[in-house]
Amino acid sequence: MPKPIMGAIMQEPTTTDELIAAHGLKPDEYQRILDLLEREPSYTELGIFSAMWNEHCSYKSSKKWLRTLPTTGPQVICGPGENAGVVDIGDGQAVVFKMESHNHPSYIEPHQGAATGVGGILRDVFTMGARPIAAMDSLSFGRPEHPRTAHLVKGVVEGIGAYGNAFGVPNVGGEVRFHRAYDGNCLVNAFAAGLADADRIFYSAASGVGMPVVYLGAKTGRDGVGGATMASAEFDESIEDKRPTVQAGDPFTEKCLLEACLELMQTDAVISIQDMGAAGLTCSAVEMGDKGGLGIKLTLDHVPQRETAMTAYEMMLSESQERMLMVLRPEKEAEARAIFEKWDLDFAVIGETIAEDRFLILHGNEVMADLPLSKLSSSAPEYDRPWVATPAAAALTELPEIAPIAALKALIGAPSYAHKGWVWEQYDTQVGADTIREPGLGAGVVRVHGTGKALAFTSDVTPRYVKANPVEGGKQAVAEAWRNLVAAGATPLAATDNLNFGNPEKPEIMGQFVGAIQGIGEACRALDFPIVSGNVSLYNETDGQAILPTPTIGGVGLIAQSSDLIAGLPRQGDVALVIGATHGHLGQSALAAEAFGIETGDAPPVDLEAERAHGTFLLGHRAHVGAAADLSDGGLALAAFEMAEAAGIGVTLEAADIPTLFGEDQARYLIAAPAAEAETLLEAARAAGIPAALVGRFEGDRVTLGTDSAPLTELSRLYRSAFAAAIHGELPDHA
Repeated sequence: MPKPIMGAIMQEPTTTDELIAAHGLKPDEYQRILDLLEREPSYTELGIFSAMWNEHCSYKSSKKWLRTLPTTGPQVICGPGENAGVVDIGDGQAVVFKMESHNHPSYIEPHQGAATGVGGILRDVFTMGARPIAAMDSLSFGRPEHPRTAHLVKGVVEGIGAYGNAFGVPNVGGEVRFHRAYDGNCLVNAFAAGLADADRIFYSAASGVGMPVVYLGAKTGRDGVGGATMASAEFDESIEDKRPTVQAGDPFTEKCLLEACLELMQTDAVISIQDMGAAGLTCSAVEMGDKGGLGIKLTLDHVPQRETAMTAYEMMLSESQERMLMVLRPEKEAEARAIFEKWDLDFAVIGETIAEDRFLILHGNEVMADLPLSKLSSSAPEYDRPWVATPAAAALTELPEIAPIAALKALIGAPSYAHKGWVWEQYDTQVGADTIREPGLGAGVVRVHGTGKALAFTSDVTPRYVKANPVEGGKQAVAEAWRNLVAAGATPLAATDNLNFGNPEKPEIMGQFVGAIQGIGEACRALDFPIVSGNVSLYNETDGQAILPTPTIGGVGLIAQSSDLIAGLPRQGDVALVIGATHGHLGQSALAAEAFGIETGDAPPVDLEAERAHGTFLLGHRAHVGAAADLSDGGLALAAFEMAEAAGIGVTLEAADIPTLFGEDQARYLIAAPAAEAETLLEAARAAGIPAALVGRFEGDRVTLGTDSAPLTELSRLYRSAFAAAIHGELPDHA
């Protein structure tokens, strides 16, 4: 049993119910700490428990359900539990990727919150030994007319661009949506992917006793103290008080850290490595020790500091950016130090691995914490929260009459469905010179440098569906990501998830989470699309009002050779062909929401067998496909318009009825192909028992839906201006 701590306690705050609550600990959780220690924790120890046992770090409300997700497959090298997932892409190469949220900090301080979200996810990737090659972002904001929305959109986009552009990673995809449910809590989900040698992946488990624990990167300051705990709580009117919990990032330091780490990794000096993200030094050290079955001793006097008189509590909980923790081979210390000093980064031995199960923290010749290390992780609370299944959705009320072109204008004039050039034109999409397909139309595609291969990336979820029917909505998020990859000609490999929900202590919110997990798991199993990494973000509420359940799926697919890529645009005279059956499902549709403010009805059902069959068919016949898009929000009409507009040519769809044009039936693709190729596809579909039908033609300079028509130029002006108009957005100077 760890010995009682003396000396330092005298100067520390008295532990009160208020202090315990301020650390995000419930009375029963504090009692669990007392039972573990057989004494009261010191102030520093209380902070350490708070950091390790909050929702953001311990997954205490979600662990039970996350274990039900499929995480393995022949392509999976490393699944959940490490900094990022690792998937084999052949030829001795692997793709390393993960998505995680920076929601709370981005609402409080949008530029820095979003920027450090990008920095954190990039570190997760290069910590594994991978060089980042792509980034994406899934962003959800409140109503454009809400007084904070424009500020948040501009700050978040600027922060993502400023950090990613300076670091030098192309931003190749993502999504942006607006809905009143995000008025008080925006979502900023950042994705990064990198390339590594499949036999040179670095992990976080420490090994060996007496090995030096080395601090690397930028100095530690007071920024971000309590950040992980803040991200595990709801917002209220005191939100401005939480501004000091948001970190500040420096992308140039991060770039140096990347290069230094990758250089060091070539020397065989690294035993284990962990980036300092949420809960900073505490979480990184505990995870390294726990995974390796070792204890850790740290002497905080040796921690590089950029502020004076920092306490042990502050150093252990700081979330200052651009920092790493490594366990190194002692004989390589001088070589490692030289590399980091060359890159003008701090290198400091701040501790060692020990045989005992202890987390021993020394500062100023005093013991500030002495805890059983394994208990910090393994004994974290794990809850089987009460939950109630989401009731069946009410039937869709009959939609008012609307002409097809007016319906299309309602969608393309809404910021959620308008052209997002305002966003992604602020990002460097071409750095590295390997981007094949930039944002704007389906999955982003990046060349695997020096090979004929490419990787496709997408991020998808339709929160309205998940709220109405969590199981089908969870399925749909996976299916749409899978389809987006297929539509680019990629074979889907694996996914990462970012599960954004409200307060799990409310049974109806927990029911949304459970339902979504069930749907995600079912779809991933049916499509051989395992979840290899991810993040859970709960307590996304303000004044008791929860966000829409938003389980975002980031998908990665492999294009094995350049000829497999589907990235063209329709050409004049191409035929429009739909693979999949159209029934005209309008429940929870984009049209109902945007044109009429109606969010009723059930989510569209997802037939996973059909999803697999139709996607496999498209991949098998991609040689005949000129351009392809999956049909999701906005149905056939919106997808056809987006393809036509991108190509600068008109489109005619034969259907005149709203359900056929704007229904959101799943398992469907829109294909553009010359008439002869289209006929070949139709014959092959008939032979395979796959529903397929000609629906129109790409031609002329007008958009015609049945008998309703408008000039493409008029619609294009609306489509390309609506986003900026909605957020009163003049482009910032740097764009």
